[in-house]
Amino acid sequence: MTDITELTVSEALNALKKHEFTSTELTEAYLRRMEDNRQYNAYITESADTAMEQAKEADKRYAAGTNRALEGIPLGIKDLFCTKNIRTTAASHILDNFIPPYESTVTQNLLNDGAVFLGKLNLDEFAMGGSNETSYFGPVINPWSKDKPLVPGGSSGGSAAAVAAHLCAAATGTDTGGSIREPAAFCGITGIKPTYGRCSRYGIVAFASSLDQAGPIAQDVRDCAILLKSMAGFDDKDSTSCEVPVPDYESFMNGDVAGLTIGMPKEYRPEGLNPEVAAYWDKAAEYLKARGAKIKEISLPHTKYALATYYVLAPAEASSNLARYDGIRYGFRAPGQQHLDDLYINTRTQGFGAEVRRRIMIGTYVLSAGYYDAYFLKAQKMRRLIHDDFMNAFKECDVILTPTSPITAFPIGDESMLQNPINMYLNDVFTVSVNLAGLPAFSLPIGLSAEGLPYGMQLIGKPFDEGTLFNVAAKLEADAKFERK
Repeated sequence: MTDITELTVSEALNALKKHEFTSTELTEAYLRRMEDNRQYNAYITESADTAMEQAKEADKRYAAGTNRALEGIPLGIKDLFCTKNIRTTAASHILDNFIPPYESTVTQNLLNDGAVFLGKLNLDEFAMGGSNETSYFGPVINPWSKDKPLVPGGSSGGSAAAVAAHLCAAATGTDTGGSIREPAAFCGITGIKPTYGRCSRYGIVAFASSLDQAGPIAQDVRDCAILLKSMAGFDDKDSTSCEVPVPDYESFMNGDVAGLTIGMPKEYRPEGLNPEVAAYWDKAAEYLKARGAKIKEISLPHTKYALATYYVLAPAEASSNLARYDGIRYGFRAPGQQHLDDLYINTRTQGFGAEVRRRIMIGTYVLSAGYYDAYFLKAQKMRRLIHDDFMNAFKECDVILTPTSPITAFPIGDESMLQNPINMYLNDVFTVSVNLAGLPAFSLPIGLSAEGLPYGMQLIGKPFDEGTLFNVAAKLEADAKFERK
């Protein structure tokens, strides 16, 4: 018999509706599995008591026939979402004692649909990183690790590792430059970054406000569709939230891709591209072509500037957003300070990790009076050109197919990454342009490397056209027949 913690969200919902087991039994099973698998360091804070209360309430609703869309499903919540009366740290020392008095809109939406919260998941500090090694609470270990511990990707590494190891049925993530899609790829699972404005940012600890977007991480495409339906929606507490109807994403998954045009950008096949990545990319295209889709080469000419543009704009917004952490109002305060300047300097020096301090300094530099025009303003202009590239491409195709990452998961402590941050940033080469353009993008597993590690494939869609992405992703998932952990 299958361990109930290994069921997908859709399978668990069906079983709960048939009274094959209770939410209390399901939640207890996850809590036991979490206790037995702490070596992955996926959770920062476990909320067992809260989870059991929510599960008992879910069982009452099933008994009364008033169950909701996610009734009794145990989820993990990335520790960037504020959760009322449950510690929210953003994986940073500067917030390690912060207990929010309010709930983020996304998590409130999930609670309103009956979800059970198992705890808060580890991440790169303030979501700044690509390997989940910058967390104040230590790195997360990828469940695919064999001879040596591997990174799960970042920043939503705890979310991806927890889903891959079945420490929750599904999880929330956030994506600023690939932070849902890269961990999903590294851990052999699925994740979607929705269109900017599709999910409210209210109550999510900010990294880069014009780039951050919440989304689900789950075992398969259908589970992502179920989760996104609950997470998304207009919120008047978020000025960037878009008042666009949220469809039933499952209804799009009819498997019919005939007549769709799939674009493959030539700029995403640079000289030296990993031949395994290129082979799986072509294989994914062949799967879709065999089902009646048309494959077309397209051009995104400003792609080569996307990384530089992102790593000007994201740190600039981060330096502004993180100015609020000053040791005065909440969070960590450096002890024994006699003067205000010393309090600011020492609180931020001790409270922030090296990667966060690096990005604050870069951001402050590019926003300074002498360099604003040369860097920040020029990057904003380039962002518009990158956006326009995608809009022009979508005149020729319905969906864009690319690899998610140029590599598979690498070892924790890899000196080539830690000693040269640029190498780490280069792993985002296929993902950051999507955030700059505000588009939806999906990552799903496509196959294994020679070393037996998962590769991810990315589907990019038109604004608010997540439905088409779900349909194409479901067909690709069915044909790829990827064997998960």
